[in-house]
Amino acid sequence: MTRFLLLIATGTVALGAAPAAAPAAPARSCSAGQPSALKGHNTNAPVDWTANRMDVDDKANRAVLTGNVVATQGDLTLTAARVTAAYVRNPDVHVERLDATGGVVVRSPSETARGEYGIYDLNRKLITMVGNVVLTRCDGTIKGGRLVYDLDSGRVVMDASAPTSSGQSGRVSGSFTVPRQSGTKS
Repeated sequence: MTRFLLLIATGTVALGAAPAAAPAAPARSCSAGQPSALKGHNTNAPVDWTANRMDVDDKANRAVLTGNVVATQGDLTLTAARVTAAYVRNPDVHVERLDATGGVVVRSPSETARGEYGIYDLNRKLITMVGNVVLTRCDGTIKGGRLVYDLDSGRVVMDASAPTSSGQSGRVSGSFTVPRQSGTKS
């Protein structure tokens, strides 16, 4: 119980009532070629969260959040059925990694990524999504098996899905919008 109070006192996490659904992302106009809102994201900002339940295993330095979990950090929102937060104490509590399972969705003002599993490594500033991943932006959609998002550079890498039982390899697929060009002859 002491560590639970320490988590609250340090401002690393904030408590609130569990919402029925994730909060809506702020409405923004989106144009093709717009840079990601997560490039340069501040991973040192506090992580505020809500959930139906929290279990703290202080010996293992982890907290498990279950039931309609919503975690926000600046413009980044992560929703999932379950999130395990790994933390260190030196002397304050510092969350290093969030592992999410069950309908994982990561949203920013300019994109949404969905997958079966998600890992947010706050120290390395990487978000990894695995399992039927779909990344949607205003200018296109990409589907694959694994997505790695580097928050420092804004670089996104999508890998193909794992080979099926028939031995066929999955592929990365997508669609992109093409801007209309005025003044062209048909």
